[in-house]
Amino acid sequence: MTLPILLLSLVGLFLSLWIVIPAPTAFLLPLGVGAPEISPWLIGINAIALLLVSLSWTGSRLHLLILIGSLLGLGLSLLPLAQFPAANRQIDAEMRSVLGDDFLANVPATTLQSLRSRPLVLADSLRGIALEEVHTDRGIVFARPDEIPLTLNVYRPLNPGRYPTIVTIYGGAWQRGSPDNKTNFNRYLAAQGYTVIAIDYRHAPQYRFPAQLVDVRTALTYIQTHAEELSVDLNHLAMLGRSAGAQLATIAAYASAIPVQAVVNYYGPVDLVAGYRDPPVPDPIETRAVLRAFLGGPPEAAPELYRQASPINYVTTDLPPTLLVYAGRDHVVQAQYGRQLYEQLQATANQAVWLKIPWAEHAFDTVFNGLSNQLALYYTERFLAWALQSTD
Repeated sequence: MTLPILLLSLVGLFLSLWIVIPAPTAFLLPLGVGAPEISPWLIGINAIALLLVSLSWTGSRLHLLILIGSLLGLGLSLLPLAQFPAANRQIDAEMRSVLGDDFLANVPATTLQSLRSRPLVLADSLRGIALEEVHTDRGIVFARPDEIPLTLNVYRPLNPGRYPTIVTIYGGAWQRGSPDNKTNFNRYLAAQGYTVIAIDYRHAPQYRFPAQLVDVRTALTYIQTHAEELSVDLNHLAMLGRSAGAQLATIAAYASAIPVQAVVNYYGPVDLVAGYRDPPVPDPIETRAVLRAFLGGPPEAAPELYRQASPINYVTTDLPPTLLVYAGRDHVVQAQYGRQLYEQLQATANQAVWLKIPWAEHAFDTVFNGLSNQLALYYTERFLAWALQSTD
């Protein structure tokens, strides 16, 4: 009986340690990303190990070590939940401060009913977030630069019509990914009455900036031209990106020929020169190598490209409202840079909402039903409802 308890305790402790230990390599990064998000499961594993060792207690040194390990694992796995209430209060206050106490007053009742009832539903952490059926079209080619087919996926409600539209752009260090990323998120929003269009772009290092931005703008032009067949309401359009995709989405929205009503930036690079000169520690994806592949060299070799690729340099007055979602323990794109963009937007009289999740790592929303994504989803859907569906 002791060996199974020991193994259970070791598994619980090993996984729980990644809630506080940053991943030193890309290979280990999934542990740093995932551990906080599955912490309710880890609480259960550590609690069961603790219960079993207590029931079989003999007073031996091995049992004592198992007891200590299980207690440590349990304490670590409780950290995200312990921080959740304060983080939620802070974000709620931020939303109301920027958008107004009654910012959802003009959102249709049918939309409000579809929003998540609470920032955290523990049952969803264990069983998953329910997804409704939506109409999906994949692999629509919108351009062929250098004979490379660039595609988009469209997710929309089952009933025909034009809907408020969210254009999403995947991350992946500008080197990998596809419009098939984050399908659950796209389906979830489509079920709330949006047309969600996930777009593609060419990848570095074969194609360097600004090729990716050109592709995003080409996709926007295609969407504008084919708005009716894609169920797009061009008067209610938002850009949403993650990481590298957030960098592209933010620039495209701030310097777009098509009116954009809102921007959602999930942990996107903001100042690429600063990111190169002050990479995170540890640096699991080798930030400087990623930026050199994207821009062709260090800042000294390509200063103008670094300037053009930094969203913070596009901040002017009268920009669309922006929701900035960053992870407090991000070791890929440090939250401090997102905060700089937030402060710059506020200094230029733009509406910007700062959402920081203290325990989360980069790409936390990979775990769709995780603690961090539940919190981010709760406020993202409200921000989008306010920006795109208010009748005012």
